[in-house]
Amino acid sequence: MTPAASLSSASPTRTADVDRAWDLLDALTDPEIPVVTLRELGILRDVREGTAGLEVIITPTYSGCPAMGQIEDDVKALLQAHGLQGRVVTQLAPAWTTDWMTEAAKDKLRAYGIAPPHACATEKPGASSVVQFAARSAKPEVVNCPQCGSANTTETSHFGSTACKALYRCLACMEPFDYFKPY
Repeated sequence: MTPAASLSSASPTRTADVDRAWDLLDALTDPEIPVVTLRELGILRDVREGTAGLEVIITPTYSGCPAMGQIEDDVKALLQAHGLQGRVVTQLAPAWTTDWMTEAAKDKLRAYGIAPPHACATEKPGASSVVQFAARSAKPEVVNCPQCGSANTTETSHFGSTACKALYRCLACMEPFDYFKPY
């Protein structure tokens, strides 16, 4: 379950403004991938009452993500347009992981032409959440083409249109595509 999904469930301490903000923010899309919402990506972590209005908690997909400024502006503008006062808090820990993406987000990425991430090590049975550095495996995981579904693909650059994606080419249909790297 994504952090946003677990935090957004009804609780006795939630106010009408918090519920309204969740409803509004549910439709706010990522500025770099406009078919996926911030909540579906797991970037939107929480909405809570603060001392000066609402606090919207977001976590970047990676340190230095250039979209975070735009996301913060979009959240503030959306709240303000609907008469809600609030601020955006960027929370770095725990670090974002592709495990927080919903299945709907992965389906939308694929339909948009971006191969969704494979499962992270923390999703695999018996895996720990401790970061371990190891040599790259000799056999990389297969990344299926989001256009034609072929497994006959190759990585052409470890960095694609953004640092969180790698650039691949399908050797069957010859189309280039991004692969959202698992974190």
